Amino acid sequence: MADLSDLDRRLLSALREDGRAPVAGLARRLGVTRATVTSHLDRLVAEDVIVGFTARVRDESAAGGVRAVSLIEVEGRSTDDVIRRLRGFPEIESMHSTNGAWDLVAEHRTTDLVEFDRLLNRIRSVPGVINSQTSLLLTSVLR
Repeated sequence: MADLSDLDRRLLSALREDGRAPVAGLARRLGVTRATVTSHLDRLVAEDVIVGFTARVRDESAAGGVRAVSLIEVEGRSTDDVIRRLRGFPEIESMHSTNGAWDLVAEHRTTDLVEFDRLLNRIRSVPGVINSQTSLLLTSVLR
């Protein structure tokens, strides 16, 4: 990733709060001109620091759903096979490799606890998965 200036970081933070903020509003908030904001935005997009803009949906729209994060330990060199299998699970919304005791982190969403229990059993049944630890996500305090 490109070297980010303090202004770049503050601009990205402001966009995380409100990705639809007008350039003039961003300029006022950051204490710079609109031209400065525009040039920084253009550069951040050109350098693939900003890779897209998207709509964020209020968490309440998924009321009744169960969200969780699973830490997954994989046996030996079977990580690629495990990832391939887990990619096919529609409940898994994101997955990341990591360091330390766990090999993968998967964020998932199910409609209820029965489906959640079935998903955990399916994850644990994938050949190569030797251990997992799952935590429910309760209230989002920063997104």
